[in-house]
Amino acid sequence: MVPALFLYAALVDNVRGLIAQHNFDAAERYARAAEAHGVTPEVAEAFSWIARGELEAKRYDKADAYAAETRKLSDALLHGRHLDAEPVLPIALGASIEVHAQSLAATGQRSEAVAFLRDQAKLFAGASIVERIRKNLNLLSMEGKQAPELDTSDWVGEKPPTLASLHGKTVLLFFWAHWCVDCKAESQIVADLQRKYAPKGLVVIGPTKFYGYVGSGQDAGPMIEKPYIDRVRQQFYGAISPMPAPLSNANFQAYGASTVPTLVLIDSLGIVRMYHPGAMPEAELSARIQATLKK
Repeated sequence: MVPALFLYAALVDNVRGLIAQHNFDAAERYARAAEAHGVTPEVAEAFSWIARGELEAKRYDKADAYAAETRKLSDALLHGRHLDAEPVLPIALGASIEVHAQSLAATGQRSEAVAFLRDQAKLFAGASIVERIRKNLNLLSMEGKQAPELDTSDWVGEKPPTLASLHGKTVLLFFWAHWCVDCKAESQIVADLQRKYAPKGLVVIGPTKFYGYVGSGQDAGPMIEKPYIDRVRQQFYGAISPMPAPLSNANFQAYGASTVPTLVLIDSLGIVRMYHPGAMPEAELSARIQATLKK
């Protein structure tokens, strides 16, 4: 018999590998084998990856069924513990919420998806997954709405302007993290486009936040982390000049920036015209900026 500890250690990687091969049946068998030894956060996460795979394959009924199973396992594991007491359970639960909402939206139930996500945001207010919930909510509802004002009470670099003070300008919000490799790569694209479009009215603001560590993962309080963030900003983001960088978890929650980078375009009237978690190719981002500048 395969030891349970081995199953749990290899579980998520093996399930993800099988899903990448589109072998969903084998992925489920592997997850069920681990579940037979006891339900753990890793088991819940494994089922959440199957749900995500089915969603990507556009098998929405199956995706939703695995999301429901993930939620059931997660709720059972939450009994008597805080969601953020360990790192895996928030991943599983957040994915179950995301897949259910996206399955609803993909099957013509967009308003139901928005209502569900709003309920979940209230239920998990203060927990780490609220950013992920708001990301999905914003994907369905933010474009065409007034941009939430930024918290500019703390920052690195130049003092950030408020969004209200930038009416008449097109604003690109570039959410980044000091540890994020994709953000550093995207910064070169943003810098090129900032140079190109700043004369036409583009302003770039780069919100970031404290993560509680520096360098290779060494724990650090704000007094140590803040100068570290500023050094990273100068080294990797200095080409975006100027790029005020508000430091606030509230901004990440309001904009649902659980994925970094997240890019948000706001027109001259303060209306969100693009909400995009993840990196964007230069040509695509350039086209969206041009279209927003014309509004």
